[in-house]
Amino acid sequence: MRQAAVARSHWRRRLRAAPSRALAASTVALTALAAVALAGCATLSDQPSSEDDGPYRGLYATSRSNLMSLSEVVERHPEDPQAYNMRGSVFGEAGRGELALADFNKAISLDPNYAQAYANRALVYRNSNRLDLALADYNKALAIDPGYAPAYLGRGIVYRQQGRAMPALNDFNKAIALKPDNAQAYYNRGLLYQNQHQHPFAIDDFSTAIGLASQKGEPYLARALSYLAMGDAKSAASDLDQAVQIEPQSAQAWTSRGLAYERLGQKDKAAGSYAKALNINDKYALARAGFDRVGGQIGQSYQTF
Repeated sequence: MRQAAVARSHWRRRLRAAPSRALAASTVALTALAAVALAGCATLSDQPSSEDDGPYRGLYATSRSNLMSLSEVVERHPEDPQAYNMRGSVFGEAGRGELALADFNKAISLDPNYAQAYANRALVYRNSNRLDLALADYNKALAIDPGYAPAYLGRGIVYRQQGRAMPALNDFNKAIALKPDNAQAYYNRGLLYQNQHQHPFAIDDFSTAIGLASQKGEPYLARALSYLAMGDAKSAASDLDQAVQIEPQSAQAWTSRGLAYERLGQKDKAAGSYAKALNINDKYALARAGFDRVGGQIGQSYQTF
């Protein structure tokens, strides 16, 4: 890890001249898998409740009774911005983005200097792909509180999604400096390195993220893609064994695992992984192509482990 950290200063200089590109790979299949991964893995989970950049940090359960309790708090304290912010967080966790926005808007109207509420609202905007609005809110949160690590992480993700690699790197570095135990920051910086073909650095960051959040499948999947890009199918297969056990309903992880075992020449395991992906999503073209490539037969049983 130390060696990678030292080498990053050289990469920062290269980044200024390097355009943001999709993950390079030695085969069309790996290129397609990597493109899917980079598009879909901005966070350690698609569910806002697991994010650590904003309100959705699992502090409050998304149960109906909890929403009722928080609504009662809002009714008793209609001028309390924290009450709206808390309820907005729960609405966000529950995927009720517009209700979350309404509560964050109210919190901000009551306290225009509420940095967390701006970052919370930015996350809702980001999750609905309203990146310009998200960026404006992250900027506002950091203008109010320059030491608010979640806002640097969130803004870095927006920059990465916009293809602005250097500002993203700066924000991820700042988030890590402020909160060194933030798995999300390492994971997202790893995706940035991966997208720039800097796979040793990406693997280093994914490994740190795994050490901090070992029960999340996404860092294992992302690290596996970098291992595949470097020609290390054995390490990739090991990571993907972990990924599919943590996220057994991830067609992407099973398909990536199929590719790793295909490269290792273990066609039975590869076919089993591709078949598992197709059982989850029978329209997943990458899994179908892989299954056909290794001679998979519908109705036949295959080894998976």
